[in-house]
Amino acid sequence: MAKYLCLNCHQIYEEPQNGKCPHCQHPALTERLGFSNSDEFLRKETPKIVNVRKALGLEGLVDSLEAVIINTEPENQKAAAEELLRYTGYDFKDSFEDDEYKTCLLCCPKSADLLIRSRIKPDNPFVPFNAGPKSSHMPNTRLETFIYSCKDLQKYVQIQKMRGVEFMTPEIQQYRDYIFIQTMPSKYTGNSLGFIQWKKPNGSWRGKAKPLKWNLKKPKHAYLKKIGTLDHCATRIKALDRDAAIVEFMYLTNYHFDFAIYVKSQNSITTVARLSHKDYAQVFTSGIAPYKNETESGPTEKFIHNFNLRVHHMAFVTKDIEATFKALGDDGLEYLLELVGCEDDGLKQTFTAASPNTLLVNEYIHRYGDFDGFFTKRNVTLLTEATDKQ
Repeated sequence: MAKYLCLNCHQIYEEPQNGKCPHCQHPALTERLGFSNSDEFLRKETPKIVNVRKALGLEGLVDSLEAVIINTEPENQKAAAEELLRYTGYDFKDSFEDDEYKTCLLCCPKSADLLIRSRIKPDNPFVPFNAGPKSSHMPNTRLETFIYSCKDLQKYVQIQKMRGVEFMTPEIQQYRDYIFIQTMPSKYTGNSLGFIQWKKPNGSWRGKAKPLKWNLKKPKHAYLKKIGTLDHCATRIKALDRDAAIVEFMYLTNYHFDFAIYVKSQNSITTVARLSHKDYAQVFTSGIAPYKNETESGPTEKFIHNFNLRVHHMAFVTKDIEATFKALGDDGLEYLLELVGCEDDGLKQTFTAASPNTLLVNEYIHRYGDFDGFFTKRNVTLLTEATDKQ
C-alpha cells in the first residue's frame, strides 16, 4: 500500500480520510513515498526534516538515550535481569513495584539504563506486535520502549500533539524526580518512544513505588568489566515500511539518517540513524524486497515473519573482545557465530543466541583505534546470515 507524507503536519499515513490528512485534518497536500529502498529518498528528506524540526521548535529538544524498557513475562523477569548481570557490564541498582509494573533497574556508567519490567495489569498495547509463530508463546515479551531525555517536555508534547502524534496518556505523567510521556507503539516498528525530563540531577526512577527486596547479585568476573556501554539496538522492520519508519523516528527525535549497508545476497538493508558519532545509535534492519516465503526471503524478512516487528539485538561496547568472547562462552553463553572481523577491518563483532527470557540477542562489538565507520559490509553480511539460525 502506498504511503503519503503530509506536508502540513509531516506525519505519514496510508490513505486520506475525506480528502484530509487523518492526523491534522488539513486538506491532503502530500508527498508520495514510493517503494524503492534506495538511499536517495532519505538523503533528500533528512535536511528537509531538520528544517521542519527547526521551524516547529523541535530541534534540540530531544537529546540522547536515557533508558530502554524491556518487558518480560512475570515468571521470567528475575531470570532476565540475572542473565543481563551475568553476561554484560550492567549492575543491579534497584527494584520496585507500583500499581502497573514490577521493575528491576540495571545500570552501567555512561550508558542508558535498562528497566526490566513485568506488567501487573493485563492491558498491554504491545501484544499485537508480539504475535508470531515463534513469539506468541511470550505475548508480553519484547524491548518495548526507548526513552530519550528532553529539555522542555511540555513544549515537545504540545508541538507533537499538533502534528497528530498519539501518546499513551492524555497528559504528561508526574513523578517525584521526573516527568514522562511515551508514544503509542509505532505501526512500522512496534516500538514506543518515551521522553523524560528530570526535575533534579541524579534523580531516582522509583518515585513513590514500593521497594522490592530482590538484591540480585552480579558475578565477580573480571572480564565483565570489559563489557561497557550500550552502543546500538537494531529493530527489524518490513521492507515496505523502511522509509516510513526512519522518517517517523527522525520527526520524533533529533536523530538523522547517517548511512545504510545493502546485502543483496541476504535481501537485507542495515540503516543507521545517529544523533552524533559519539552517541548511542539507532539501527533499523529491513528487507530490500518484501517477504515471499521461507526459501527466498532472506534472514531479515523471515525473522519478522516468525517473531513480528521487534528489536532483534542490543549491542555492547566490548574491550579485549577475544578473551571476553571466550570467557563468556566458558560461562555457558551460546553464540550464533564466531567472532567476525579483524583489526585491519577496524572492528570485531559477534551475536549470541537469543535469550529465552527476553527473545533478545546480545551483540558484542569492539572498534579498533580511530575506526569511525560504525559497521563494515563483510561483518554485516555474516551477522545477518547468522540470524537465519533463529
